[in-house]
Amino acid sequence: FSTAITITEQPVSVSVPAGYSFTLRCRAEGHTLLQYQWFCQHQSECCQIPGATNQDLPISAEQTQLYTCRVNDLYRNVVFSDWVKVEVHQCVARGLPPRLWRGEPVIVLNPTEQRVEVGKPLQLQCAAMGVPAPSYQWYRNGNLLEQHKRKKLWITHAKVSDSGTYLCCASNNHGEHWTSAVDVHVGEQSQL
Repeated sequence: FSTAITITEQPVSVSVPAGYSFTLRCRAEGHTLLQYQWFCQHQSECCQIPGATNQDLPISAEQTQLYTCRVNDLYRNVVFSDWVKVEVHQCVARGLPPRLWRGEPVIVLNPTEQRVEVGKPLQLQCAAMGVPAPSYQWYRNGNLLEQHKRKKLWITHAKVSDSGTYLCCASNNHGEHWTSAVDVHVGEQSQL
């Protein structure tokens, strides 16, 4: 009974506007009847969600939290699903997401133009909503930046060669969306 319980469908992370309703799903297979129990973690506190004992957990998104599902059988075997993040965007521009939103990426924060002194940190930010939560990829002058796959692009010590036009692509299985392109100037104090 080493693999007494197998999770066949893991819940997925989402990035949604406040008040958005959706369902987290967990599916498992085992040799006996399985019992489900969902937990959430906000800040560092993890707590059992009362009454959340189904495979599906309906959520109305209020604040960014992590969720996991515990599955146990009648032989005391226990497995936990992946932790998933429900990221909630509190103040989203009017008209976002579109009315018939199917979960494709929607950019809610575009990067802004930067002028940075050589050797100083360079930070660009973007954010997108999506179900499932989008993945990110940054580009400079049209070239993919292998290291930069997060909402924040952070370069500790900027070099002149970091100058250029940056943009980010947010994508999930429903499609992709690009941020606006922004210019970044890295130079000596006098040139900025």
